[in-house]
Amino acid sequence: MLRIGISIGTAFPTDGPGGHRAGPARVLAQARAAARAGLDTLTLGDHHATGPGGYVQNVPMLGRLTAEWVDRPLGCLFLVPLWHPVLLAEQVGTLAAMSSGPFIVQTGLGGGRDQFRAMGTDLRERADRLEEGIRVARALLQGEEVDSALYGLGAARIAPVPPEGTEWWVGGGVARAIDRAARLGDCWYGNADLTPATARELIAVYRDACARHDRRPVRIPIRKDVLVAEDQAAAERAGDALVAGGYRGFEREAVVYGDPDCVAEQLAVYGDLGYTDVIIRTMGPLPAELGPDAATRSVELAGEVRARLA
Repeated sequence: MLRIGISIGTAFPTDGPGGHRAGPARVLAQARAAARAGLDTLTLGDHHATGPGGYVQNVPMLGRLTAEWVDRPLGCLFLVPLWHPVLLAEQVGTLAAMSSGPFIVQTGLGGGRDQFRAMGTDLRERADRLEEGIRVARALLQGEEVDSALYGLGAARIAPVPPEGTEWWVGGGVARAIDRAARLGDCWYGNADLTPATARELIAVYRDACARHDRRPVRIPIRKDVLVAEDQAAAERAGDALVAGGYRGFEREAVVYGDPDCVAEQLAVYGDLGYTDVIIRTMGPLPAELGPDAATRSVELAGEVRARLA
């Protein structure tokens, strides 16, 4: 069975209807839709210093969502080079104590010189900070006492720790990053911009890296930007318009849109390649033709996609 999870988009304009309250309300609506749809996992992103545009921060929002997302795994992206590992581990430990299943920690190098500068971190140090940050945070979350010269730590410990452990999904789209995922993570997390052809190439790179490091991944997830609508023609018009407008710089084959049957057919390709989980995020902005609640409805219809893929 190909599992279907959701990574809810958390960037939003603050000058639209609802102002600064709009983003959290939209995230909550999609989380409730994902719960109704019976999706398998729920995660949020991580980005900083985005003003004046809004970005709902993952830790407080996920704390709210634990009331909506019950008895299924959840988690979020942490750009580890931007976080102190003790603070990161404490946030994860507390969130995991309020949720079910292994807590999913997604991570990667991150980017954006302005973002790193705003967080008081040097972009040139991100690889070292990522690797050491993962080592330190993982050890803390296992209840160990940890030292780290890079982070100036001595005999650090935290509590609570995740009752059912963690899963570390390490992203990246080049061989060095994929090798890092095999060495340090529980799995590699395929980028949203992969097409079926590039997804085939990179999963082979990851399997080779796992063989070198004698590692067996817990799963192999890939993220996909998706639009699901009842009307196939309307979904195609909306998706084609987004792609024609340069949607995130992605190729057409990297995104998926249509009615539930069509979307299931497109996503099944990744299961055939060996991916175990597709983590969807709703494409946008969506046209008025699809209705005011099209993003939430797309998440609800993902439940039908999941049923077809089962």
